[in-house]
Amino acid sequence: MSHTRDVPDAAEAVRRARFGTLPERIRLEDTVEERAAIAPDPAKDTFNPDEWLVRHCL
Repeated sequence: MSHTRDVPDAAEAVRRARFGTLPERIRLEDTVEERAAIAPDPAKDTFNPDEWLVRHCL
């Protein structure tokens, strides 16, 4: 005995409207956020190894 309903009730119509389709596909590029782990240090590149040699070895 097959039991089929031809007329959907209100709750079923609401469910189909909400969950009836899959959401839009999200690209992998849109799911990744890149930013620096720490702020760049302005004093980082001020050391000159040649200057150290001139000051201490000559």
